[in-house]
Amino acid sequence: MIMGLTGGIASGKSTVSAILIEKGARLVDADAIAREVMLPGHEVLAAVTEYFGEGILLPDGTLNRTKLGDIVFHDPEALKALNGLTHPAIRRETRKRMQAMERETPERLIIVDIPLLFESGQEDMFERILVVYAPREVQLERLKSRNGLTQDQAEARLNSQMDIELKRSKADYIIDNSGDLADTERQIAVLWDRLGLPC
Repeated sequence: MIMGLTGGIASGKSTVSAILIEKGARLVDADAIAREVMLPGHEVLAAVTEYFGEGILLPDGTLNRTKLGDIVFHDPEALKALNGLTHPAIRRETRKRMQAMERETPERLIIVDIPLLFESGQEDMFERILVVYAPREVQLERLKSRNGLTQDQAEARLNSQMDIELKRSKADYIIDNSGDLADTERQIAVLWDRLGLPC
């Protein structure tokens, strides 16, 4: 089975995917692919730099993620332009990797972690969708603590995504990651059994 994994920013998708991998799932991480296409020398970073200007780069030619984030998370049109430049390449590589994994290990659960799964209209790629949930106030506090953001910066990033409650309503399965790690692990164990996957 190929399952889409999504949630809101700072909801804990990485934590959930790590536990699933420990249980035997395989992972395609769209965030990792997104970072790959923004490395120096990649055509996607070149296109993004051409559009937004050299000011989004650090002196060594790598992407200044904070600078680009400050631009796109306060300007819906800029975010739309960025997504238009990056998403097609990320989507192509994601499909390529998930299809390769399915050929190699058809008996394994394949998790495809796509933060903007619903926003980018990729629901039809998957048999089932798992949403990692944390209430908005928990997301905000985690985001400020983890990324050192101000309240305004954190809210701007949350506002650029589909509301977490709407994502939750679209899910086939939900892991509530607002509690402690043991509670998250327990929910994943229940889901694993429900899916009839081998231990």
